[in-house]
Amino acid sequence: MLDLNKYQSLGAALKDALDRFADKVCLIEADREREKERLTYRDFKERAHPLASALRDAGFSAGDRASIIMTNQSKWLISAYAVLYAGGVLVPLDYKLTPEEQWQLLKHSGATVLITEHAIWRQLSAATGRASATVQNVFVSEAPPNAELAGAKRWEEFRGAAEPAFVPRTRKDVACIVYSSGTGGRAKGCMMTHENYLEQCVALTSIYPFWPGVRYLSILPTNHAIDFMVGFIGPLTCGAAVVHLRTLRPEYVREAFPKYDITYVSLVPLVLKNLQKGLQTRFDALATGKRKIFNSLVAVNKVLTKDRPRLGISRLLLKQVHEAFGGELRAIIVGGAFTEPQTLQFFYDLGIPVANGYGLTEAGTAITVNDLKPFRADTVGKPLRGMEVRILNADRDGVGEIAVRSKTVMAGYLNDPELTAETIVDGWLMTGDLGNFDEHGHLQLRGRKKNMIVTEEGKNIYPEDIESVFEGLPVKEFCVFAANYIWAKRSMTGEQLVLALHLEPSQQFSDELRREINARNQRLLNYKRVQGVVLLDEDFPRTASLKIKRNLLAERLAKLDRASAILPL
Repeated sequence: MLDLNKYQSLGAALKDALDRFADKVCLIEADREREKERLTYRDFKERAHPLASALRDAGFSAGDRASIIMTNQSKWLISAYAVLYAGGVLVPLDYKLTPEEQWQLLKHSGATVLITEHAIWRQLSAATGRASATVQNVFVSEAPPNAELAGAKRWEEFRGAAEPAFVPRTRKDVACIVYSSGTGGRAKGCMMTHENYLEQCVALTSIYPFWPGVRYLSILPTNHAIDFMVGFIGPLTCGAAVVHLRTLRPEYVREAFPKYDITYVSLVPLVLKNLQKGLQTRFDALATGKRKIFNSLVAVNKVLTKDRPRLGISRLLLKQVHEAFGGELRAIIVGGAFTEPQTLQFFYDLGIPVANGYGLTEAGTAITVNDLKPFRADTVGKPLRGMEVRILNADRDGVGEIAVRSKTVMAGYLNDPELTAETIVDGWLMTGDLGNFDEHGHLQLRGRKKNMIVTEEGKNIYPEDIESVFEGLPVKEFCVFAANYIWAKRSMTGEQLVLALHLEPSQQFSDELRREINARNQRLLNYKRVQGVVLLDEDFPRTASLKIKRNLLAERLAKLDRASAILPL
């Protein structure tokens, strides 16, 4: 691995890695049962440098912003490196957002370059939001020969002839603008510096190292904070290989583990839980005698791995389970949302450690990680090296708001000094999450202080961002809340969104109004939909500028009984 403490920027570190590991396999891309291509670090460099040269020729310079909207593939990483090499700022966006949401964030970010793929561009180019964005150049990959590109250029043909000059950046310069939320409401673009990522990479790889020969299976979108770090920066600065699948159908994901000898994979809790259910169904289907033998082997493995993982022993005792994962899997990395302890324990008992942790986009990637010394399913581990974590305003049980100070904490929110000042106070990042430290220094999560929920897919949902869908609803006033914010609950699960309504005088909550709410709900992605309605028979408290005082309104709603107050839709 490179000594990242010596580098000023991600681009400089990756540049040296491409030379140091030139003959090692860097990227493997597969589509269903067919391997599309396999690139060495030298091949990667030969693809990326002409792209960086073309960007320079197109007037792209230090500090300019380039957005990538792509599914998981080699071109995502190649494009990202070319932008960093040219001194640019990356704006990774979720390809699953709607075109209007993507254009909104492109406009907010000030991106002048967009790199995307043909299927996504077809929808983007037809959307009305294009007219207001700042994008000047669009590069589209995998477009059919006679495709209408609506002013875009082909990614494959956008190449400069001259060797590009590397554009240096400093540790304090912004490397990425990452959106934790903001589609439909207040855009929250986290300005992440080169130092943020370099420090985070050093901390994470000190616990879960990469090296030449390691194979990382990239399933999460690369725009996701976790995959950006452990599916891009971490592997490539250590000489490891990243495997991209162009399909996420379960049968092909399962085949990838033994086919490519996967060492690490990152998942969100929802996928991990589904994997657990699938395995448990298989175990339950074993004949009585085989199931007894299997359970006995699991029990022996639990005893022998109580204090720490012993992969050699686990692979011997539970050979068939580990062979199904390729026989080389060292750990599953899970994050982005809270993972239930029983799910973590299930995999650990099989000899498959799950590296769970706790983090925020605003704090880089991870704040705490379970180092498995010993394994603790009931916590999110200890603070990573370089992380200062405090519990503020703790109650008698030691539970309070989690605050973080570190070189990995963002520089602030783009174009929003007010929100930045609210979020980073005297150098401390106010997470809005509640927790406490146990006697061994492990962090335990206890709930949320802020009006936000995090889904099992690792999606952040700020209720304020959803309210635009309900504008014009035939009621006197409305407001969207996270139910656990109104009725404070010491839990990271069972979160739901509710729509608080104040009806017009003599108006009833009728079937017609319920149908209207449900119709609007259908416009939202599944994880953004409200699950119930709460009625309040009084005016919502407002500021002098007529903005709803959310905190005060939540206090009034909290006086209602939760069980009877939430009306189902």
